[in-house]
Amino acid sequence: MELEGSVVTASATDVVVVVEEQGADDQRLEELALQLRQELLQLDAVSSVEPLRDGEAPEGTRSALALVAGSLVAALASGKVEAVLGLVLDWLRRTGGQRTVRVAIDGDELELRGVSSEVQAKLVDDWLSRRASG
Repeated sequence: MELEGSVVTASATDVVVVVEEQGADDQRLEELALQLRQELLQLDAVSSVEPLRDGEAPEGTRSALALVAGSLVAALASGKVEAVLGLVLDWLRRTGGQRTVRVAIDGDELELRGVSSEVQAKLVDDWLSRRASG
């Protein structure tokens, strides 16, 4: 998965989730990611959800790694990404706005937007089928 030139590594059981919103600053992206994180933690399929850290933190901060605004890493407990995708789609429908959520596993990325349910379901099914056969 590419994040504006950053290199992100996650294991095959980790799901990288990136929230984007047209015109949003880093603080707004963090707020949206926190909302989504709260919901992801409710899933039995997810064992943890943490902010994504990448690269060196700015000088003077306590952390050795910088947070990537609006980005999370969810560790799958049961290995079923379908629950995560279903929750993300539901969250996008409920929260509205000009948002996109990118989901990636082992470099294989799926971009979800506020498009119709049929179109989104087809994209998800195709992505899951490609992952299962690859």
